[in-house]
Amino acid sequence: MQEHSKAEDRRDIPGLLATLTDDCVYELFPSGKQWTGHAGAEQFYTELLTAFPDVEFRLTDIVIGPQGVCEEASVTATHVGDWLDYPASGHHVEFKVVIFFPWDLERKRFRGEKIYLDADEKALPTRVPPIRDPRNRRVPARDPAP
Repeated sequence: MQEHSKAEDRRDIPGLLATLTDDCVYELFPSGKQWTGHAGAEQFYTELLTAFPDVEFRLTDIVIGPQGVCEEASVTATHVGDWLDYPASGHHVEFKVVIFFPWDLERKRFRGEKIYLDADEKALPTRVPPIRDPRNRRVPARDPAP
């Protein structure tokens, strides 16, 4: 785990890939988006570090066992590039994340990451802000008129 974390802190994508199995899978929840293999992991990290070049993970909890590692962290960053469905805002963002790193005992590498984001539209505003009805219930966002 230390090799992976140190490579991430250095923004060393080849170093990160060296800690992963060739068939690794990155999954992002609640969106369900997936990246597979080393090419997918490289794409995930390139997009993340381009959108949030100063991203910092402050570890708050960690559990280590034979099945893998589970971390909870507070994340801070400046959102300078588009990421997933979130357009660049230029704003400082903060959110929590829980990441499970499944471990492959035979290959002694991580099989990817299962990433659970706890971010709302205040942390990562979308292009079309959610609309709330008078009873303060969220109404799905609509595309802007052409």
